[in-house]
Amino acid sequence: MNSRRLLPGFLLLISTLPAAALAAGRPGHGATLRELAVSAGRWVYHGQFRTRGAASPSAWTWHEDCRWSANRAFMVCSFSNTWAGRHVDSVVVDTYDRHDHAFWHYEVFNSGRSAGKPFAARMQIHGPTRVESWTSRRNGKVVRERIVYDFASSSRVTVQFQQSRDGIHWKTTASGVGEKTGTRAGNAPASAGGLRG
Repeated sequence: MNSRRLLPGFLLLISTLPAAALAAGRPGHGATLRELAVSAGRWVYHGQFRTRGAASPSAWTWHEDCRWSANRAFMVCSFSNTWAGRHVDSVVVDTYDRHDHAFWHYEVFNSGRSAGKPFAARMQIHGPTRVESWTSRRNGKVVRERIVYDFASSSRVTVQFQQSRDGIHWKTTASGVGEKTGTRAGNAPASAGGLRG
């Protein structure tokens, strides 16, 4: 009779051991999310891009303000951009999906051609280099596109917009430099505990 009373507790212990062992052997996604921490703060980017048929490059400027979401699972950035005199506002959300082991970049615009068309791109992070990549169609052909960020430090980054027909040979269509101009309170890197459910 005593053994019957111990059996439910023993079964519960046995059933939780594999999950605990798996969790102990897997790095916390908090450490992975900290890869996004370099974005936190206020940034100003300046660069140039070429428009079709233009003899000289056109200027662009970004004003970016990034901070952790309250649950520390998302890096949320508001952008106020000017492309050759055309103003564009957007909100960006970067995060890590622990189920498919990938970083994702989401962007929403409030006006212009992109309004009502949320954008999503898979993002790869290798040390100081961050690459957002996606495909689009131009003149009936698939074009691979990417944005490559190279962080020289926590306060300076170069950025290149690139296109490719084959995914091997890339042509830079715009480039620039970003510099951090300030930080905000509460932008400390996420801790490993309690990040998301």
